[in-house]
Amino acid sequence: MNKIVECVPNFSEGRDLEKIECIVNVFRAKENIKLLDYSSDKDHNRMVITAIGEPEAMKNCIIEAVGVAIKTIDLTKQKGQHPRLGAADVIPFIPIKGMTIEEADALAKEVGKAVSEKYRLPVYFYEKSASAEHRRNLAVIRKGEFEGLVEKMKLPEWKPDLGPEERHPTAGTTVIGARMPLIAFNVNLHTSNFEIADKIAKKVRHIGGGLRYCKAMGIDLKEQGLMQVSMNLTDYTKTSIYQAVEMIRFEAQRYGVSVAGCELIGLLPLQAVADTTSYYLGLEGFSTKQILETHLME
Repeated sequence: MNKIVECVPNFSEGRDLEKIECIVNVFRAKENIKLLDYSSDKDHNRMVITAIGEPEAMKNCIIEAVGVAIKTIDLTKQKGQHPRLGAADVIPFIPIKGMTIEEADALAKEVGKAVSEKYRLPVYFYEKSASAEHRRNLAVIRKGEFEGLVEKMKLPEWKPDLGPEERHPTAGTTVIGARMPLIAFNVNLHTSNFEIADKIAKKVRHIGGGLRYCKAMGIDLKEQGLMQVSMNLTDYTKTSIYQAVEMIRFEAQRYGVSVAGCELIGLLPLQAVADTTSYYLGLEGFSTKQILETHLME
């Protein structure tokens, strides 16, 4: 492969295994596409797929996957802890090898045009592909969720970038764009009080005065009897995993709450692991070059 792009589409289904498999199967046994990982969560009612491949192959794969999601997911009957706008909720393209962010943006625009025309699906562009500053942040676009789209899309500032100017009746809309790698990382808390997780999330995230490259929200993990601070670290080189974990631990102390464990969604860069290992073990001058497997990949 000369050019490699990563795509991490998020689908609004985390409970029905048959539906999950229908979507994941799109990414299996495809020429010039490699399915790296997929994970689903019943409380979030959401699935995240991680795949890499050549740009044209990825484009076709994502168009097909969006079609399957539209056929199988009905948002009028779907609800989970994670906010959502669409069946194929968000589709980020990340340049990995031989690609620029501008080329990833162009690919995102091509996919957006294709799904809007083929499926009569409204499309918003975000991050590096955003058509306006207020559309860069996914959390801002997603505010009001699927249920609020009817009224939101009537506002001139929230007219979709492509496709119909009203939501798809069962699949809502989709948000597509190019971005740099992020880490989806969650911290679980020993408490059944959602208000505590919500307050901690608001303190930790950038919009609340917390860590610059952290987005966070509180989640109720009913099946586990725990609460969770669910995060996206949008630049792990400037806001590290250990900084986020330790700030959550610090904030939780005021409520007498301890950390129950952590959860990684999808994949993360090796450097992020090295940074976290170095911090917790107090290793001086540690680098990825001291990891055996790094040399095996050369």
